[in-house]
Formats: sequence, C-alpha cells, structure tokens
Amino acid sequence: MTINPKARIEETEGSRVVTNVDPLIVKEHYEIDYLHSYAQDSEFFRQIGKGKLMGSKCRKCGYVYATPRGHCMMCGSETEWHELPKEGKIHTYTTCYSGSESFLNEVPFHLVMVEFKGVDSLFMGRLIGADEDDISIGMDVKVRFRRNLHFSATDVYFVPSGP
Repeated sequence: MTINPKARIEETEGSRVVTNVDPLIVKEHYEIDYLHSYAQDSEFFRQIGKGKLMGSKCRKCGYVYATPRGHCMMCGSETEWHELPKEGKIHTYTTCYSGSESFLNEVPFHLVMVEFKGVDSLFMGRLIGADEDDISIGMDVKVRFRRNLHFSATDVYFVPSGP
C-alpha cells in the first residue's frame, strides 16, 4: 500500500473564465456528442429527403395530425402515416430575436404555425423570404426542404407563395 500525504491533484490551465464575483458566475465551454434515436418518427425524416412532409392520421376517428404521433390524442387508437399538402396558410407567427447557438447567426428569424387544408392540427416551422412587415395571418405559404439534410426538424421550412 502506498500512502503519500503530500499527493496533489494535477494543476492545469483550463478554459474557465470568471465573469462575475457576486454572485460568482463562471463561463466554461462544454461540448458532447449526443446519440438520439428518432424511433417511430424515423419515417418522417426519411420522407423529408424524398420531398414529402408527413403527418399522421388516426385509423379509427380520422383525426389528422400535422406533427406525427403514434397514437391519437382524441381516441387513443394507433395512427398511420399521412402525406400533408405542400401549401398552407399562416395561422399565427412570431419573430425571434434570440435563439439557441445553432440559430444565433440567423436572428431575427420568423416562426410560423401553418394550417393545411384537411389537417386538424398545426405545423411549426421557419418562414424565410419575407420581412416581418410582410407577414400576416392567413398568408399563403409553401413547404420547402433543405437540400443537404441535417435530419432535423429545421430541414422543413416555409416560403411565401408569392403575389
């Protein structure tokens, strides 16, 4: 057995920066690789790559969801995949002046809730190609897909349908 009462933890230069003393605030970079399974939603992302926006439809009551789900929130029955229209209307919107790290270079950006004909719920996505003063409730929009997929919800976005 080795006993060393003079042992010390190794001291290294770190990336911590103290930004405030009272209360003490310490800034430190943090990075991880995150593994995530889309599980039952995998088909949603695969179909985006084929230029299709998929929701789901209840097999029993027929309720159509713009955001896919495995079971109906109305009756509890299983749902099936349902292709959504490529055009819709803005139900409501907001302009975001801050965002997560991945959106910081895009602020301000516009988020819209889109309603589709024959669909009972709304779909949220970014609207590009319009200034805030040009956006209105009821405005016609078209679905677009990122060409180089990130397999993220942001692979789907909307543009104005035009004059």
